[in-house]
Amino acid sequence: MSGTSLDGIDVAIADLQGHGKDLAILNCDGATYPFSRELRDALKQAASQDQISVSDLSQLNVRLAYEYADAVQKTQEVRGMESHELDLVGSHGQTIRHIPDPSLIAGKYIRSTLQIGDPSTLAQLLDIPVIGDFRMADMARGGQGAPLVPYFDYVVFIDTRETRGCLNIGGVANLTMLPANAEIEDVYGFDTGPGNLVIDSLCRHYLDLPYDEGGKIAQSGKVNESLLSECMDDQYFQERPPKSTGREYLTHVFLDIFHRYSSHLSSADIIATATALTAKSIWHAYQTFIMPNHRLNRLILSGGGAHNEELILLLTDYLGQSNHRIIVETSDMHGIGIDSKEALCFAVLAHETANGIPTSIPSVTGADGPAVLGKLCIP
Repeated sequence: MSGTSLDGIDVAIADLQGHGKDLAILNCDGATYPFSRELRDALKQAASQDQISVSDLSQLNVRLAYEYADAVQKTQEVRGMESHELDLVGSHGQTIRHIPDPSLIAGKYIRSTLQIGDPSTLAQLLDIPVIGDFRMADMARGGQGAPLVPYFDYVVFIDTRETRGCLNIGGVANLTMLPANAEIEDVYGFDTGPGNLVIDSLCRHYLDLPYDEGGKIAQSGKVNESLLSECMDDQYFQERPPKSTGREYLTHVFLDIFHRYSSHLSSADIIATATALTAKSIWHAYQTFIMPNHRLNRLILSGGGAHNEELILLLTDYLGQSNHRIIVETSDMHGIGIDSKEALCFAVLAHETANGIPTSIPSVTGADGPAVLGKLCIP
């Protein structure tokens, strides 16, 4: 898995047995490998609003597959695994474009998404079957193609008594709702808006830092309420689920607003306000789209944002306004690593796809039915 934060590649290796609610995840190991500055800059250019040549995009698609292969092989070496011990690889790829709302193309309304890191190349490099390109099957059925993590959340975190939420704060923040004792058709979820993406982009622009480690910069600044209010007026926060978003939308909309305020705000104030934007948009999503139907008992956090102490403090303060007790904890407390959850998710999705089991959830994506996700590439 490599996400919208463009910080690197997360790898998880696990033994998987069973399916659906009977799925067992055994002996999971995770590792993260940062991108080189050169590769990260190339991916950022490809994923931004800036133009990139078709030739460069084609080359980058294959170049990234080599990076994925190196990451898998390094993780096997650390674990002491022989190459033949690995049965299957699930690869999400790097999202370059995500266009969940239909637009007119040559006389027909189309929605699409593009993840690079060619799975056929990866299969040949590893000499292992690879399943990749998970999102398009759901889109072909009229869905948003995202988020896909809710299936994983359902089979791992569902509880018979508690209503739980699973909040993954990567570049984009996405929330899965698991009503107590729910069946899969009762699960719902959506992208709430920015996770780390806006914060990280502003850290790079103003401070030449990759991210705000532990939220220390945000903690030293002051939230500008006018800037925060203008950001919260964005139409995405008012749209009802199912909905999803991506890097191209979030950076295009929010960075312009922050840059307009930069002349009279300190860098710390800018980072503090961006951090508050993530927290408040999550709270707004819960208050607007979830509380009328369900009250959370427990919120389980994962992703890089779960390391941002100021972000979690702000989010906890917002959730405290709900007038009911919500336990906030990380996925580590359930045996799922904060940083390896999404990579493990795509291992699970690949495992289910290899056995012909649909893993898209129409109540999440808006598709007209569930789909078996991904393309199988045989070495």
